[in-house]
Amino acid sequence: MENIFDIVPSSNGKTKYLTTADDDAGEGARKNTLTPALRDCRREQKPNFESMACVYIPVQNSEEEVRVALDQLPRDATDILDILKAEQAPLDLWLIIAREYFKQGKVEQFRQILEEGSSPEIDEYYADVRYERIAILNALGAYFSYLGKIETKQKEKEDHFILATKYYNKASRIDMHEPSTWVGKGQLLLAKGDVDQAFSAFKIVLDGDRDNVPALLGHACVEFNRGKYSSSLEMYKRVLQIYPECPAAVRLGIGLCRYKLGQFERAKQAFERVLQLDPENVEALVALGIVDLQSNEASGIRGAMEKMQRAFDVYPYCATALNYLANHFFFTGQHFLVEQLTETALAATTHGSTRAHSYYNLARSYHSKGDYEKAGLYYMASVKEVNKPQEFILPFYGLGQVQLKLGDFKSSLSNFEKVLEVYPENCETLKAVAHIYLQLNQPTKAHEALKKAVRIDPRDPEAFLDLGELLISTDSGAALDAFKTARNLLKKANEEVSIELLNNIGVIHFERGEFELAQQTFKEALGDGIWVKLIDSEAQSDSFRKVLHQPMDASLAARMYKDMQLFHNLEKNGISVELPWDKITTLSNLARLFEQLHKTETASILYRLILFKFPEYVDAYLRLAAIAKARNNVPLSIELIRDALEVDEKNPDALCMLGDLELKNDDWVKAKDTFRAAKDASNGKDSYATLCLGNWNYFAAVRSEKRAPKLEATHLEKAKELYTKVLVERPANMYAANGAGVVLAEKGQFDIAKELFTQVQEAASGSVFVQMPDVWINLAHVHFAQGNFPLAIKMYQNCLRKFYYNTDSQILLYLARTHYEAEQWQDCKKTLLKAIHLAPSNYTLRFDTGVTLQKFSASTLQKTKRSVDEVRATVAELKNAVRLFSQLSAASNLQIHGFDEKKIETHVGYCKHLLEAAKVHCDAAELEDQQNRHRLELARQAAIREEESRLAEEQKKVKLEKRKQEDELKKVMQQEQHLERIKEHWKSSSGSKRKDRGQEDEEGGQGGERRRRKSSNKKRKRDKKTMDDDQQDYEETNYYQTDNQTNDNDNDDNDNPQDLLAAAGLEDSDADDDTGGAPSSNKGRRIQGWSESEEDEPEKRQPSSSPVRVNSAEMQLSDGE
Repeated sequence: MENIFDIVPSSNGKTKYLTTADDDAGEGARKNTLTPALRDCRREQKPNFESMACVYIPVQNSEEEVRVALDQLPRDATDILDILKAEQAPLDLWLIIAREYFKQGKVEQFRQILEEGSSPEIDEYYADVRYERIAILNALGAYFSYLGKIETKQKEKEDHFILATKYYNKASRIDMHEPSTWVGKGQLLLAKGDVDQAFSAFKIVLDGDRDNVPALLGHACVEFNRGKYSSSLEMYKRVLQIYPECPAAVRLGIGLCRYKLGQFERAKQAFERVLQLDPENVEALVALGIVDLQSNEASGIRGAMEKMQRAFDVYPYCATALNYLANHFFFTGQHFLVEQLTETALAATTHGSTRAHSYYNLARSYHSKGDYEKAGLYYMASVKEVNKPQEFILPFYGLGQVQLKLGDFKSSLSNFEKVLEVYPENCETLKAVAHIYLQLNQPTKAHEALKKAVRIDPRDPEAFLDLGELLISTDSGAALDAFKTARNLLKKANEEVSIELLNNIGVIHFERGEFELAQQTFKEALGDGIWVKLIDSEAQSDSFRKVLHQPMDASLAARMYKDMQLFHNLEKNGISVELPWDKITTLSNLARLFEQLHKTETASILYRLILFKFPEYVDAYLRLAAIAKARNNVPLSIELIRDALEVDEKNPDALCMLGDLELKNDDWVKAKDTFRAAKDASNGKDSYATLCLGNWNYFAAVRSEKRAPKLEATHLEKAKELYTKVLVERPANMYAANGAGVVLAEKGQFDIAKELFTQVQEAASGSVFVQMPDVWINLAHVHFAQGNFPLAIKMYQNCLRKFYYNTDSQILLYLARTHYEAEQWQDCKKTLLKAIHLAPSNYTLRFDTGVTLQKFSASTLQKTKRSVDEVRATVAELKNAVRLFSQLSAASNLQIHGFDEKKIETHVGYCKHLLEAAKVHCDAAELEDQQNRHRLELARQAAIREEESRLAEEQKKVKLEKRKQEDELKKVMQQEQHLERIKEHWKSSSGSKRKDRGQEDEEGGQGGERRRRKSSNKKRKRDKKTMDDDQQDYEETNYYQTDNQTNDNDNDDNDNPQDLLAAAGLEDSDADDDTGGAPSSNKGRRIQGWSESEEDEPEKRQPSSSPVRVNSAEMQLSDGE
């Protein structure tokens, strides 16, 4: 005890304090930095307790003091507590000793002293001491706030915050206006994340003292957390103005604000100033390193790593520096250092965001090494440390990648969607999401994601590649456009276009039937090589051409598809035969294109080139076997398939091809075993093997030689089961749907079968690779079975033209049968004759032709009306039928073709009987034909006569019409001549009429008045009948014309003017009223007219000339008509 506590005299009875070099810049202060509430105990110019090496406790009722060495405090705080209680030491000494314990890392002793100093007994004894009691309570509140801030477990965190709140509230009850208490409360609220309440607490202090440094610092932290970096910066600058000697950490806050505002140079200056004040400030070193990284230059990155290394040397447990160093070593590939640094960082910090970065670095290291399980666990741990994806999104992206790799598509999609919430236009994430949608069988959403990606970044070739691969199975045109865009982008960027991309473009051209473009693309992908000379004859040298066309032995000609001597000869002649492995697929596709173009020799050479360099390439064997099978070289085809099976004995494609050939050879048992082996080799997952088994059961059911009803039903049901199984696994399998339709048709369910066949036909029409003539034939069979013969005929004809170039005898036989059932005998005969031309050795076609001719003849003779030509044609066809049946009867191998000699003889006899009957029909038909010809001749002559009569009548009508037109023309001309003569005569006779007018007036005074009245009435009647008279005059033209001609001839010398006026329609209107209606001579009427007119007054005579003018106008109108 005496080494710790010494009793020394005091000169003035006051406690003496000795200075020490230990301050807040020490290591302990860095590790256990408390809130400003603990540092605010030195206000009012109190002595600096932090600079004491020892403290003196006054002895009660004595001038002696107990000296306590601060660097030798006892481990058990009870001893010093006893002294403090016994001597009733001031509470500020309690606080000094407690803080010294805390600085030494003795947290329990620290808590013990402060809790005892805030006990009810102490409060009661020191009731008058307010500030020291508040300081002790605030110190406890700050301590528990710190514990709650660093605690990771939620329950313990809340417990610490509750205790901190308790002590702060107790301090407030002592003095609710104490600023340090409100500052402590603000820091507690900041630790709890309640930024708004913290702001209110700091504001209360600043409202009372606007220069309170701790409150200003707290307010600056609040603004920084709110993202108001400018306001926070102003607060920090104000602190510097108020307290220029403040710690370097204040300038660190200034630098952080500058950094957030994008003022990197100013931020860098602030951090450098911090280092000038505190050269070993770890936070400043780390911040400067981060600023240097922003330059993204080699020198900046190198300088940043140097500063991080320096920070690590100063303080090896700075988590931020450890994370940046780990990130650096990750890119240098030093994963063991990454793991060590991140594990140290995780042990050194409890800060959520920092731990998230540490877990992310650790997960990324395992991810790059392929350890996806551990990577996923650490990514998940990083995600858990992040409150919101916006704070740190990278672990969500990494976790999505790992889950995608492990096949957890839904979880991966969830994480990538969180990334898109923060960065909705991130193309890499959109491409990953599209891939996941494709795996989840949601192609529409995948398409939308990729379209968005290419819209955001139209220069990203990878996005167009992904889009093309997505569309290649649904929209080949759009896929082709996407692939071409990717190729153009790569070329513009002077990047190499991959063989895979060019191969895909070529395949799409191939599928679309654009064979020339496909060939060009495949050649572009392959580049230069031995294949160029094998394909293009112009590129061949003389020596190469000599080796290529070297004669082959007859024994090797049949096995040419297995001959590799060509390539050995090329190597012997010094010609390099090289084939890179990455060009095998493209070369195989080019060979397949030559097959489609019917250049099978060139295709076989390319396939053999592949096998020469890569004998394990099974597809080349199978394609050569397919070529041999197409040439009916079944043994060679089987041999090539067995070579493929030596390479891969469980290859399903090879086994299925072998089973097909065995079935073609009628080896049913072997074919069934082979199909089963193919199915077992793929664990039942190969739909083609299952489909082959279904075909086998169908053929077994319809075999003609062994048709048993029960066995047939069993095989059909088994075939239907297998086809249905394939359709369940692959709903788009057209061959399985076709097989199911065949089974349904066999069972008589034609409507359902027809619907299936129609759907398959529509699906198969859009692809070059899918050639399904069977579905056309089956659809025609269904129409035939339903009696729809015209549609069946059309389907057979379309199938022949589309797939077989009208050269398949079997389909011609189907077509002939349909014509036969439709009673189209001539079409049936023509079709059978064409089939015989294609297959002359098929005696069945000859027999069918004979039956058709026989049926045609019988149907013709059964007609009620038939022509001689029909009967003669019948006789000719019967003779042809007899000839055909006789040839078949004379054949020596009738049983081989399935003919019955007795049946043929029956047909011959029936045809001869028809020939005899046809003679009678022929005579009757000839007689009837003669009679018909005679009747036709009579009818023809009558028609001729009738036609002649009609023509003569028409000619007569034409002549009459012409004569009528001529007469009308003459009449018009004569009327014009008469009018001219009347005008001339009128002029010559007008003088003599005036001389005799007076005498005539006297003689006819009374009669003139009467004549005027009658003339007026007659005028009105004449006006009314003008049009009728004109029409009547037109109808009587010929009569008047003849009469006028006669009068002209008789009275040329004695023309009477009145008669001429009458003839022209201009006679005097009063002349008819002279004798009261009795007829008189023209001369008398003329004399009376003149005498009556002379009695009239001048004004009465003027209207009398009006009818003349009117009639003259009417005459002109009539002439015009």
